[in-house]
Amino acid sequence: MIKIELPKPDLVIRQREQVLKPGDVEITPYHGFIDFHKITRDKGGIFFFYNEKNELLFVGKARKIRQRIKKHFEDNVSPLQNHRDEIFKIEVYEIEDPMEREIYETYAINTFRAKYNVDKVFFE
Repeated sequence: MIKIELPKPDLVIRQREQVLKPGDVEITPYHGFIDFHKITRDKGGIFFFYNEKNELLFVGKARKIRQRIKKHFEDNVSPLQNHRDEIFKIEVYEIEDPMEREIYETYAINTFRAKYNVDKVFFE
């Protein structure tokens, strides 16, 4: 048996209300996330979407993580298009090697049984 261990996430962002102090500038939420700007622009990796109950909704990979996550919130062909309002937490893992990304994504989808992944599913 092959043993795969996922790394710790490099970034975790959650939907939350913005608390402003005097002199603070309001950040426009991006689908409820105000820390979206912290997701790396130019690095590759994988990402996990969770709901408020901490159930895994979707696992994805990308050469440029922020752009790909944004597409899931904007695209009409995303498997999440009818479930975007369920996303409460996003975990981001920076993984530059494309083969490692592929392995981690497939492993996570099947081990944690991501609810809305349809490709690479080996469980029923």
